[in-house]
Amino acid sequence: MNMETQLDPMKDDLPLMANTSYMLVKHYVLNLDVDFKSQVIEGSIVLFFETGSQYMKTGSAGEECCQSEFDETCKMGASEPCDIPVINVSTSSSKTEYTDFAVSGKEEEATSDENSNHSNSEQASGISSSKGCCNTENYGNKDFLLVLDCCDLSVLKVEEVDVAAVSGIEEFTRSAKLTGVSKKLENLRNWIVHELVTLPADRWKEQLHYFSHCSQAPGCGELLFSTGTWSLEIRKLGIQTPADFPHAIRIWYKTKPEGRSVTWTTDQSGRPCVYTIGSPINNRALFPCQEPPTALSTWQASVRTAAGFVVLMSGENSAEPVQLQEGILSWYYYVSMPMPASTFTIAVGCWQEVKQQSFKQTAAIETNTEFSLPSSQSDFRWHEEICGHLEYPCRFQNPAARLQAVIPYRVFAPWCLMESCKEYLLQLIPQCLSAAYATLGTHPFARLDVLIVPSNFSSLGMASPHIIFLSQSVLPGGSHLCGTRLCHEIAHAWFGLAIGARDWTEEWISEGFATFLEDIFWARAQQLSHDEIKGQQELKALLRWHRLRDEVQNSEEELQVLRPKKESTGELSESGASVVKYGLKAEKIFMQVHYLKGYFLLRSLARKIGEVSFLASLQKFVIKFHGQLILSQDFLSMLLEDIPKQKESGLTVESIFQNWLDTSGIPKPLLEETQTWKECQLVQQVNGEVTKWFQKNWRIRKSSKKKMKKDEVVFQQLLPDQLVLLLESLLEEKTLCPRILQYLERTYQLREQDAEVRHRWCELVIKHKYEPGYRDIERFLREDQAMGVYLYGELMVNEDAKQQELARKCFAAAREHMDASSAKVVAEMLF
Repeated sequence: MNMETQLDPMKDDLPLMANTSYMLVKHYVLNLDVDFKSQVIEGSIVLFFETGSQYMKTGSAGEECCQSEFDETCKMGASEPCDIPVINVSTSSSKTEYTDFAVSGKEEEATSDENSNHSNSEQASGISSSKGCCNTENYGNKDFLLVLDCCDLSVLKVEEVDVAAVSGIEEFTRSAKLTGVSKKLENLRNWIVHELVTLPADRWKEQLHYFSHCSQAPGCGELLFSTGTWSLEIRKLGIQTPADFPHAIRIWYKTKPEGRSVTWTTDQSGRPCVYTIGSPINNRALFPCQEPPTALSTWQASVRTAAGFVVLMSGENSAEPVQLQEGILSWYYYVSMPMPASTFTIAVGCWQEVKQQSFKQTAAIETNTEFSLPSSQSDFRWHEEICGHLEYPCRFQNPAARLQAVIPYRVFAPWCLMESCKEYLLQLIPQCLSAAYATLGTHPFARLDVLIVPSNFSSLGMASPHIIFLSQSVLPGGSHLCGTRLCHEIAHAWFGLAIGARDWTEEWISEGFATFLEDIFWARAQQLSHDEIKGQQELKALLRWHRLRDEVQNSEEELQVLRPKKESTGELSESGASVVKYGLKAEKIFMQVHYLKGYFLLRSLARKIGEVSFLASLQKFVIKFHGQLILSQDFLSMLLEDIPKQKESGLTVESIFQNWLDTSGIPKPLLEETQTWKECQLVQQVNGEVTKWFQKNWRIRKSSKKKMKKDEVVFQQLLPDQLVLLLESLLEEKTLCPRILQYLERTYQLREQDAEVRHRWCELVIKHKYEPGYRDIERFLREDQAMGVYLYGELMVNEDAKQQELARKCFAAAREHMDASSAKVVAEMLF
């Protein structure tokens, strides 16, 4: 029984089991079939490894290891090919040969009874606990165990790949002959993989070509494996060190329909689709991988599915489908920039590309180039510096890429939402991309797809390399919510993707920056005056302050800390495994404290330093750290070094940790700021309107219908964020009579507004038991699932039979396709 299988998958912390310190994946080749009938993705994945840093430092007894990692004097025997193959699978890449075998449900569960060469020999060799086997200090005579992150997958077979059998591979074996590595075939295979993964960046196309051919090479012996709750453990008999373990392995597997990395559902036009939902367990239920963020790798993937479906992925090429046989298309994507496996994204559905008449699109791009050059273009000579990341073909080193204000983009949506996308989204993309470029400079990724995902998506947006998922909730009600959300997701290209958190508990590095930059980008995209920008941003700050205050009052304290691991943030165990604290807590997904506190910290720093200097520091930071993983102190130290006078104001990395990152509750410096937002003109205007509504409500309650005819109050038009503030203020009034709610809805056409405004309207309807508004709640819970969870709680709290019945009815209708975390949280409220 492994230590890790006792971890309860429903507990709060997410284990990252992969022993990346011993072996590190450098490249994945996925070869998959998507089958909508069985709701299964199946095929193979080939992993190419390098020996990890931990092993290179110390030898088997812990002393310094001075031998070459490919030393031919190793005495470990190669494992013999197994006599009882689990499944006889041809390694040819043609579809029919390897996807037609059937695996019965029983066999999926068992890597034991039927597969005698796995289970029995495994028990016999005594794989007792992951720890005992992965400890370099004391390998003794135990076999080395490769641990991969894996969950909800049926692993069918694991084999070593004979990369030496690939034609044209001689180029990589010449130097091996000189050093005498080639005396043993296993050493030669590992040498080839080593040569292949260390090719220089300017040979990336050739490298992909070889990876592709190597991934199709025949197998040369099965490896023993066992699957636990969270991991796949692989070993080769008699191999005791990572350096001797096969560096290219192929895993044949199938996903399970209930696997938590992807969701099988129908789109808004009723057609089947499947997509990665940004699950708390990331991609480990889609393919076996190394999850720790430090395992940066490249990948390529061939995905086959029925004609009529479009496969979108986080690849840097726009794939053109190839017909393999009648009714089957294959889509091929790749990336050349090493990224964590968690950023891999796929969406397969009957998506339609939304196109503008071509002249409109070019016009949109041209009108935005006026402000698209980075404000400090002269400073952009930085790029001539050598980048600090692992070598890859980097856009920051590419003169043409550095001048590209708008990268090529496409929009995809289900058929029934194409018109809604044409209304605002299509024109907003070039404006928002231009604004981002004007703020931060070079776009880290070469292209962008935007996909409107199905209604069960649990968030308003999700950014991955080269692709953004947006909720349908951002489409109706004007351009405001659509534009701000688009800016937020575009900001993640820099913060969250090109620069990632080295420790996933420091989510604020991604979310706080994207929330802060969303305002900057959106102001630039709208080309507002200085005063308009200031007003909008202060109004936004007030709304976010309300949200943070509410969240801090209503959530567990430990979830409010931005750096929960404090000093030990970023530390790994010797094997490279670690734990993401509270990574599986269902409620955490709906919390915004990382967005909000992170945003307020950056806003406060920008005010102290001055926005212009602060944004210049951000540009500099991006140039220095793109392609790398960081901790909070990397950013804070660089920022404070840049601005010497901050030393005098007492601003230090330690004080920022203390005030902002290491404590729960509202950060002290923030309490002093709230008054200034309340004085802003846009807020004052809302206060005036609120007073009029309160007076009208008071008059209606005091008088009869007849007298009311004369009272014609004129209400001013409000911006969407002002409407949100207005409705939040009205929510504080104890009783609003039904006629006021009716006037309110008509005055501002609330049913036609964006989802943020409609959410507050639904709260008012629930609070005042306004029955004509119940259909609005029903529509919201059906169409705006990304934001609806909170409303279920409100419907139950009132203890009103009709409202509780409404909640149960809406949940019953949505539950089947609902995201797992949302369903869990709602079910706890309802039952």
